[in-house]
Amino acid sequence: MSGQQRIALFIDGANLYATTKTLGFDIDYKRLLKEFQGRGTLVRAFYYTALVEDQEYSSIRPLIDWLDYNGYRVVTKPTKEFVDSAGRRKVKGNMDIELAIDALELSPFIDHMVLFSGDGDFRSLVEAMQRRGVRVSVVSTITTQPPMVADELRRQADEFLDLSQLASRIGRDPSDRQQRPSGEGSERSRPQQQQPRNGALESRYGIRQGQDDEFDL
Repeated sequence: MSGQQRIALFIDGANLYATTKTLGFDIDYKRLLKEFQGRGTLVRAFYYTALVEDQEYSSIRPLIDWLDYNGYRVVTKPTKEFVDSAGRRKVKGNMDIELAIDALELSPFIDHMVLFSGDGDFRSLVEAMQRRGVRVSVVSTITTQPPMVADELRRQADEFLDLSQLASRIGRDPSDRQQRPSGEGSERSRPQQQQPRNGALESRYGIRQGQDDEFDL
């Protein structure tokens, strides 16, 4: 049995997208995976996002498709439509419960949980994981005004990692934007005839998502 810590990543897709958009960089998901594989034994890397099912084309689909074939466990569910107080049609998709259940079920098999989210609703989950002996790192940022991470979540975490300091290690090189998708060439990449188009994958990371999993139609 290896002495390395067993790590699991839990990525709140909409929250992470909103944070990196505010910071002005894009995530290279291949580099992100390698970064944490180098820190221990990576047991799982979960990515959570809601999808608008009745659309002919979902702009987040190329990213989800690529993640599915390249080492991530993608968890999705349909969004719910509603009309806000101003009469605007919106959709909302919250994945908090799905993320929490997966984390608690996996807790006996990991030593370290890395949560990519600044949502304060996860404070109770972090506390529950800690009671089970799991160390929890929260990844978000305090460099923006206001900070993208809830204070109560940052206080509860064993460690806080600021995305602005990770950007050089997990960010996508702007020069790659028009050249190839992040992670292209991986041994587990999708077969070439089915691979999403480069432009779609590179330019549409998380488009139509926003903080709190809510966006306009």
